Amino acid sequence: MEMSSAGSSSSPGMRFYTVLWAGLLGIVIVEVLLTYGGLRPLALLIALLALALIEAGVALMYFMHLKYERRILFWSLIPALVFVLVMFDHLWPDAFRVTSMRLPVSASSTPAGGG
Repeated sequence: MEMSSAGSSSSPGMRFYTVLWAGLLGIVIVEVLLTYGGLRPLALLIALLALALIEAGVALMYFMHLKYERRILFWSLIPALVFVLVMFDHLWPDAFRVTSMRLPVSASSTPAGGG
């Protein structure tokens, strides 16, 4: 019992995390409403990416407890993120190339009787 009372002073309680979760749920509801709202594709993309970044930041800081860690741990994640983005950058040209490719039609994929 003493362990829980000592640990509760250094981190927020269950009420804080419940309110935080409700806030994240509210952001998800806003994202769904924006998706069905009929925005232009570019505006929708910018809005959804901004909301996703906010969600990710809140999840990292509070649910993964990075807010309570040393700053060096937080800043050590930045080079890892840059590395992952550089690696993705090498794959994106292939992803865009695939959209313009046509798949070959084989004889086995056409029905024998014509229907």
